[in-house]
Amino acid sequence: MLGSLLKKTWFWLLLLGALLGVAALGVTATILHKTSSTEFCVSCHSMQTPLAEYQGSIHFQNPKGIRAECADCHIPGDPTSYLWTKIRAVKDIYHEAIGTLDTPEKYQERKLLMAQHVWDDLKANDSATCRSCHSYEAMDILAQRPNARAEHPVAIKEGQTCIDCHRGVAHIMPDMSGLAAAGASELAQAAAKTPGNVTTRYAIATTPLFMDAKTDANQGNLMPSTQVQILANDNGRAQVEIAGWQQDGVADVFYAAPGKRILSALLGDEAKQKLVTGESETDASTNLIWHKVKLTAWVDQSQLIGDQDKLWQYASTLMSNNCTGCHGLTALDHFNANQWIGVIKGMEPRTSLTPEQARMLTQYVQKHASDMNSAL
Repeated sequence: MLGSLLKKTWFWLLLLGALLGVAALGVTATILHKTSSTEFCVSCHSMQTPLAEYQGSIHFQNPKGIRAECADCHIPGDPTSYLWTKIRAVKDIYHEAIGTLDTPEKYQERKLLMAQHVWDDLKANDSATCRSCHSYEAMDILAQRPNARAEHPVAIKEGQTCIDCHRGVAHIMPDMSGLAAAGASELAQAAAKTPGNVTTRYAIATTPLFMDAKTDANQGNLMPSTQVQILANDNGRAQVEIAGWQQDGVADVFYAAPGKRILSALLGDEAKQKLVTGESETDASTNLIWHKVKLTAWVDQSQLIGDQDKLWQYASTLMSNNCTGCHGLTALDHFNANQWIGVIKGMEPRTSLTPEQARMLTQYVQKHASDMNSAL
């Protein structure tokens, strides 16, 4: 009799536990679902700015009438990543409570940091949330706009992920100047570590030219990324040989290649007098005469780096950070070297690029343009 009662008791306890478990699971699922809704996401005061940005984007309103909600972009679909994202979201409640973003000024101050976290997550998970709606396999590339039609095959071939090119699709891009400044600082540190026996180097920024090791009389400027050969070192400066091309009748500047407006150096009067002119050739497309030239000058040693790849990594980051707010990245060979000048000048006012950063970016895209066989 007692055994039968115990069995019934355990049965009802197990049944009650199962019902409570199901109820708890249902409540948890409901809470997770409700707190993933766009209405919940934008209910906090601090989310009014990103809401306005989102409502002005193609993800909110578009010709096809397809709307991506907050969760579609910010919460991965697989169970483990979904739960981990929800757990991490507790920090957002904390920051809302302490007023971390309770003014427009505070929001703008932290916007780059918040955006970088999202970009890093998307880079790490291969843009998983983007791919829940978009996939290379489903794209009709021939029906896309010309830029996308040119760029997506390159992205597929190189294994790029969505966030590499598309960063400003739902929110206005943050001010990237701080990120670029950090990149320039890293470049300078790398330049300082260049081994002394490396004689082929590249300017990391616009660099003053001097005619001897000790004078302060500026005789022009070396442009970012220009290649030089180290001849000697003295007083923290390097004596360098700079080779390039000069258009006939234009003495103030020389370029990286004949017929290409890729600036290598701007010259003062004394520097112009010390130019050594070599062979000449005529540009078939313009009939302009170009002369091969060399100049020996002095520059600050700290402005030269031996690893050209580090220069291009920095420039590539500048392009990625500043040229994805309105469109995807344009393929470097989409324009020739001379066309890129107008493209960068036209886009520069819409970015946070400084004049120095714009010069570096211009050098990068020109030296990888469609009519350049290899980067100089």
